[in-house]
Amino acid sequence: MARPLALTLGEPAGIGPDITIAAWRRRRELDLPPFYIVGSRDFMAQRAQHLGAVIEVTACEPREAASVFAAALPVVEVGLPVTAMPGHPDASSAPAAIAAIDLVVRHVFAGLADAIVTNPIAKNVLYRSGFSEPGHTEYLAKLAAQATGIAVRPVMMLWSPELAVVPVTIHLPLSEVATALDADLVVETGRIIARDLAARFGIARPRLAVAGLNPHAGEDGAMGEEDFAIVRPAVEQLKAEGIAARGPLPADTMFHPAARASYDAALCMYHDQALIPIKTLAFDHAVNVTLGLPFVRTSPDHGTAFDIAGSGRADPASLIAAIRLAARLAARARAAHAA
Repeated sequence: MARPLALTLGEPAGIGPDITIAAWRRRRELDLPPFYIVGSRDFMAQRAQHLGAVIEVTACEPREAASVFAAALPVVEVGLPVTAMPGHPDASSAPAAIAAIDLVVRHVFAGLADAIVTNPIAKNVLYRSGFSEPGHTEYLAKLAAQATGIAVRPVMMLWSPELAVVPVTIHLPLSEVATALDADLVVETGRIIARDLAARFGIARPRLAVAGLNPHAGEDGAMGEEDFAIVRPAVEQLKAEGIAARGPLPADTMFHPAARASYDAALCMYHDQALIPIKTLAFDHAVNVTLGLPFVRTSPDHGTAFDIAGSGRADPASLIAAIRLAARLAARARAAHAA
């Protein structure tokens, strides 16, 4: 039986509350699956009033959320005060954002929620509070390891119907990418992608296109040795393991329509190599999916947008896409478990 999706509050001063309210208001029109947000009933009601949204907001337990969803936005109390005003993080921001993440992970492991959808956080706000993880993804991996006793390596995939991309290295200065890159990292990332595309997305034999690091994939060493020494051996290892991988490919010819039709996911060597094409093609509806976790986690592919928080101008399209994808992946996981 389907259970509701658990949404985190995210940064309360950002647009997460706004787009959650907007998504709930379109629940019937878009036939969205039931979800609840972990936060504060009073805070969400105040934000709805600020936005001019005449809606019912109800505090409930996760088990009650599906029955509440049709008539009211279900809120599971985070147990901390939430007082931030739109665009202005305050002392309540980081504790509430972190506690909401902690709580949804407990819910999904307890079988109270089918999947997790995380609203955007403000890393600088969390860092000032003493948060020590690089970001959302790493913190979720830490919580998963604590819950299961098994270390996991999370992989960030940006997904849309047009394109799916995975950066092998993520938030590194470009000057540090070549040093951080090695064949084992490329191979491990490729394995996780192939496994989760098969298990969660139902792609029988995922096809991976692996970008080169350098222009023209290094021109056989004329433009740097990394593609010959690191990327090519990694691709050969993936192929030897039965994974349909090819590369290194010149990144400048990987993203036109005919090229995209030839693969299911593109492995890119650094952040912008992956994110520029998908944000060009699917800026308003791309979804951040974390592979490698023992539960489904999706997120909108954008930030907190403090400048428009509380204005009513925030577009909920990416959150809606994240909700729909989380429900799709969770349904497949349920079916596989039943089988």
